[in-house]
Amino acid sequence: MDYPIGVEMTETYLSYEVQRAAMKLVRDVMLVKPGESVVITADTSTDMRVVDAVMGAAYTIGADPVLIKYPTTGKAFEEPFLPIANAVAAADVWIEFAYYCVMHSPCFQKAIANGARYTCLCGMDTIMLVNTVGRVKYDVLVEFGEYLTRKVQASNEIIVRDANGTNLKAYNQGRKVKHSGQLATKKGYPVMLGGQVSWCPVEETIEGTLVFDAALFPPSEIGLLKEPVRLEFKEGRLTEITGGAQAEVFKKWLASFDDPNMYRLAHYSIGFNPGVRKATGRIVEDERIFGCIEFGIGSQGASLMGAFWDAASHTDGVVSKPTIILDGEVLEENGIYKEETCISFCKKLGIADYE
Repeated sequence: MDYPIGVEMTETYLSYEVQRAAMKLVRDVMLVKPGESVVITADTSTDMRVVDAVMGAAYTIGADPVLIKYPTTGKAFEEPFLPIANAVAAADVWIEFAYYCVMHSPCFQKAIANGARYTCLCGMDTIMLVNTVGRVKYDVLVEFGEYLTRKVQASNEIIVRDANGTNLKAYNQGRKVKHSGQLATKKGYPVMLGGQVSWCPVEETIEGTLVFDAALFPPSEIGLLKEPVRLEFKEGRLTEITGGAQAEVFKKWLASFDDPNMYRLAHYSIGFNPGVRKATGRIVEDERIFGCIEFGIGSQGASLMGAFWDAASHTDGVVSKPTIILDGEVLEENGIYKEETCISFCKKLGIADYE
């Protein structure tokens, strides 16, 4: 949806819609109950209108919300200050709004091990909350995600192609698929914004070319891509990076960690949130562009059920209009779903291209 320029930064912009969406997020997605401790983390880059609405929703439900706000670090996926790390480790529910999230860090792993229900919503502003949660038929979105989870999990050969030069092949060989956008029904399980399923094929089988054309973050200098970044993979490891100035920034950023695990492909993620139709530079939103596929490089979380490894950091890049082929069957072509059941879900979600 397009919005008029000049009003989106006002304190009252979409205020009623934000309140409704915040309650939906807290009550219906994170399943917060009275008496639960809810830790909300934010940095000075966070849209505090969203934070205030979510704090209010949690308190209205009868939970015990605690807000921790700290200076923007400029570094994502790294351990935060000790008081923050200690607080999230003791939370029943942890909602992360900090632009530079700390997912995959030691405190994240401790929080998950202690049973926290976690969600990463870094960069979420009022428009994003309303579009991706408030105005979405969330029950249908979750159902679509369950179907895609089963569909991908039943497949072995995964081919991803794109006119931008992407041509990547891998094999699942029985690997499980994680529905990242499900409801927070499980303790110690990271729940992401609806509209994503994630997995990693057997890492050593991943071969070919991957071209990010929409978004790439971190490093913080990139976000929206002005030009494609081309990556070559051999046995699941990044061997070459080519492109323009942004590709060079990315190349130097990876090298700065001096960590061989930063060159490992960590996951595939299919994006399908109807509230996201183009890249914005906010990676949590961008990796759910309807019809996209996103790839993570670096740390691989245990919940992905892959080989599981730690790395110094993690990054995510987006291919906006892929062709995805599962065991010879075209799931989607140029970002448009072709499989019949997928099409029916797209219609239920009210996607204009399918009506």
